Amino acid sequence: MIRCTFESGATATLRHVVLHAVVEKDGALLLVRRAERLTEGGKWGLPGGFLDRDETLAQGTLRELREETGWEGEIAALLRINSRPDRRHEDRQNVAFDFLVTPIREVGVPDDESSAIAWVPIDDLPPLDTLAFDHGETVAWYLRYRPLGFPPPVVL
Repeated sequence: MIRCTFESGATATLRHVVLHAVVEKDGALLLVRRAERLTEGGKWGLPGGFLDRDETLAQGTLRELREETGWEGEIAALLRINSRPDRRHEDRQNVAFDFLVTPIREVGVPDDESSAIAWVPIDDLPPLDTLAFDHGETVAWYLRYRPLGFPPPVVL
């Protein structure tokens, strides 16, 4: 949680903003295995992380993608906003912005928050309820609308 002091002197505890990238290439999704030292360590999940104060949602999503996977991408669309305070597997309250990202090129190596990255064929994805946090729900939304085209973003 973020502790904030307002102009009036009042304080409040606010939720973090997190970003996730759903990246598909040749029928495979880009997943990261979270480093053991992190919350939900050892689990596969979507590339993503916290929004920095000095960046837009798109900039933060692409920065996290590059840091955690070594890939550059381009924002294609907003898939959903998840603002539920009871998000599964969370150790804090977060608001998650889940973006569809088109991969451009591999430009580097993953940082130490990822112990592995993999392009996992959609037919070979692990059970979605085993992905870190509620990333399985995001992947399920993606898979549901992938063959149909995407409706306006979902806000939960």
